[in-house]
Amino acid sequence: MNRMLLGGLITLVMVGLGLFWWQGRAQVEEAAPPPAIEASEPAIVTSDIPVSDAGDMVGPKPPEATELSREERRFFRYDRDRDRSISRNEMLSTRSAAFRKLDKDGNNLLTFEEWAVATANRFDKADANGNEKLTPEEFATTRPKRKAAKPACRC
Repeated sequence: MNRMLLGGLITLVMVGLGLFWWQGRAQVEEAAPPPAIEASEPAIVTSDIPVSDAGDMVGPKPPEATELSREERRFFRYDRDRDRSISRNEMLSTRSAAFRKLDKDGNNLLTFEEWAVATANRFDKADANGNEKLTPEEFATTRPKRKAAKPACRC
């Protein structure tokens, strides 16, 4: 008896799913006429649309994009909310690749907390005024030291 009830229930579910699938595939007839406009809606007359003449008025000039320096581009990669200051969370959010670089042998003995402490200490060192935000000038002190270019081959 239970098998018959279960079979009937599964059949009803399959028929229902088939109907939903079939209705979802229905297409509008291509040559169908547009819906009729009801008489209660007022017809739009082109003479009812107001026309204005701007005359000699000229709009403002569009803003010009300024070229950012290398340090400004680096600053704005960290400054996610563009408030011209880097919070502790903004600084720490981009450091996952640096963590992978610190774990040289890949055994995960360097914990994330240890890495975060090192990064937080670096942030605190750069935050000269202690307001927990880096200004562009303070952030410039965190710039990585550039390696000297390797001399060209002496062939």
